[in-house]
Amino acid sequence: MTTLDPREVFLSEANELLDRLETTLLDLGDRPDDTTLIDTAFRALHTIKGSGAMFGFDRVAAFTHDFETAFDLVRRGAIAPSVELVNVALSAKDYIRSLIEESDPDTAVIGDAILAELERLVGGAPAQSAAPVAGPTSEPAPTGWQIGIRFAPEILQNGTNPLALLDELRELGACTVVPRLADLPELENLDPESLHIGWDVTLVGAVERAAIEDVFLFVQDAMELTLAPLAPGLPVAVPEPASPPADPVAPAAEATLVAVPAAPAAERDTPVRGPAERRAPPRAASTVRVEAERLDELMDRVGELVIAQARLSQLAGLHADAGIKTIAEEIERLSARLRDTTMSIRMVPIGALFSRFRRLVHDLSRDLGKPVTFVTDGEETELDKTVIERLADPLVHLIRNAIDHGVEAPERRAAAGKDATGQIALTAEHAGAQVLVTVRDDGAGLDVARIRAKAEERGLVQPGTPLTDQQVYQFLFAPGFSTAHEISALSGRGVGMDVVKKTIEALRGSIDITTEPGAGTAIVLRLPLTLAIIEGLLIRVGEARYVLPLAAVEECIELPADRNRGCGRDFLDIRGALVPFLRLRDLFDASGEPDPHQKVIIVAVGETRIGLVADQILGNHQTVIKSLSKLHADVAAFSGATILGDGTAALIIDPAQIAAGGHAAGQGEYREVA
Repeated sequence: MTTLDPREVFLSEANELLDRLETTLLDLGDRPDDTTLIDTAFRALHTIKGSGAMFGFDRVAAFTHDFETAFDLVRRGAIAPSVELVNVALSAKDYIRSLIEESDPDTAVIGDAILAELERLVGGAPAQSAAPVAGPTSEPAPTGWQIGIRFAPEILQNGTNPLALLDELRELGACTVVPRLADLPELENLDPESLHIGWDVTLVGAVERAAIEDVFLFVQDAMELTLAPLAPGLPVAVPEPASPPADPVAPAAEATLVAVPAAPAAERDTPVRGPAERRAPPRAASTVRVEAERLDELMDRVGELVIAQARLSQLAGLHADAGIKTIAEEIERLSARLRDTTMSIRMVPIGALFSRFRRLVHDLSRDLGKPVTFVTDGEETELDKTVIERLADPLVHLIRNAIDHGVEAPERRAAAGKDATGQIALTAEHAGAQVLVTVRDDGAGLDVARIRAKAEERGLVQPGTPLTDQQVYQFLFAPGFSTAHEISALSGRGVGMDVVKKTIEALRGSIDITTEPGAGTAIVLRLPLTLAIIEGLLIRVGEARYVLPLAAVEECIELPADRNRGCGRDFLDIRGALVPFLRLRDLFDASGEPDPHQKVIIVAVGETRIGLVADQILGNHQTVIKSLSKLHADVAAFSGATILGDGTAALIIDPAQIAAGGHAAGQGEYREVA
């Protein structure tokens, strides 16, 4: 059994905190008066600083300390969160990530430059002490505090270091720390993983209550904290040199004794956190970190189980023993539930991917001088984690092109009667067995004539060759193709869109482009829900068997026996709507005579419906998708293969590719009549 390296745990959590910090800073740029965002950003910085120091990332802790100190002024209302400050804070966040990843250890000059810019913006805050600064409306701080600290016994098991928190208190002022030993059990009853002691702390100095509470910000639900202000003007008694320090933890030089009279009844031991002993036991963690490789291995094992279950069901069907059939049915039910559970673990909301592009749009808008708003929709749409991981780079290229080439400059938009601020919309939605991810801009739209001229110039098409607009758009995905007048730091070399096409096709997806002159362009990525296991409809065409994704199937009907075969143009009247159909026997060049009672499977391809004619429908089939070899990479009609219960292979039909192929071959303009 392997255990997670604590440093790896820190790296994972730090990346999550940095992602949250980036999102919060971007929101803060839009809503600078939202104090909740400011508090969220400060808490993220505070956690990164503390965890970094705990796990030996000293450079991270030191830099974040100065970053946090500057941001504390914003939190206390002394500095307004301007756009310039947000931009510098985003750069600081990037620098912290580089320190954590240790991608370039010789970047101290970058960190110094960022801190210098922060110092300029906040008036020297990074170079000052981390002690809290009183806000303009805060009350005068008392001369000190009597603090009572008692943690929940399980606090150590959560990775909290109480001594580090006491050290943070010492940074606020001179302290006396006295341990509470009354609850310390006998040695034989001592649990080394539980905390049995508390502390009484006398803190001397003009420190605000909020500053003390901030020290315990992240453990407030697992402790009892009481605060009582010291009366002003009390004499401070410094211990004799020979006297032992009252705090066994603190150095003798830091020990300070204060004569403390009893606080008034109204102020004595004011509780600011609920007692730990009266709280319900903490809930178990709602999430568990699991390495991605383990999920992949689990999916492989479930796939093998599904294939074995299909074999068992087939063998059970050949025997009359009712007991064997019952067991086979039970195994089929359990394997289906296990498959669904495993699939749900692998499914991830696409919103986690969408949030990454807010920073990209923010930076491109600033660098290109084009005000752009970024709108997302459908973040709750789920996709297989592997699909999402491989989708990141294509979306980066599409969004960059949309801002650089699609959205016009403010003066051109104003001349066209548009709002000076452009818009980039990133949306996701389910469509049958696919998820549609759309990148849409409200720019000038694609220039078909210009694209075609560039294609003819490069020899991609002969002048005068008849092409539809969709065929012309496909030249955008040719390697090295670009219509840019000049090469910029962002684009113009024709590198990127060909990568988009290759990646999407490798995911068994497709790309659609729609554009309207003066109104913008939409690029739609059609992606499979998963790359692992799907519910399929097993059919027979000739002597071969094939699988159709069941999520794409709408209904099945029998092909009328008297249906006349036209010149490749076949339609059915289904409840008043004309639906084109394709004969799979012809497409697959099947041998033998067709079945006298052929079936038509109506499938949805985007907003289009099309019928696929097969000889026989064999039933549902849990389909474990296996990739085709590189020798079959150009066979677009199939998205993969699967192993049936008898050990033979069956190809998985890709309805979208079949429909597109039939259209290109003149099988009927079904897009216009669906």
